[in-house]
Amino acid sequence: MKFTLSFLLLALFAALCLAAAPQKQVIISYPEDTPQYILDQAKAEIIKAVRGMVEHEFSLIKGFVAKLSTKAMETVQALGSSNGVLIEEDQTVHTT
Repeated sequence: MKFTLSFLLLALFAALCLAAAPQKQVIISYPEDTPQYILDQAKAEIIKAVRGMVEHEFSLIKGFVAKLSTKAMETVQALGSSNGVLIEEDQTVHTT
């Protein structure tokens, strides 16, 4: 009984910690001449981050949509700073 209660408290604590890291959906794009390994590095960092995921990869431009934490976003920004990475929040666009 004591073990079960301890396990449940630990599981609850872990769930709260994961929920505390806010996630943002962003579009990450690079200039046309950026080497592919730079994009692969960024995607690997996103996947390695807690709950980070690449949701869509573009075929016409060098870029992808990802859901990631602020810390992972800072890492991707630092990795791509010399290559002109552009990170912008994914938003719904309406036409009139």
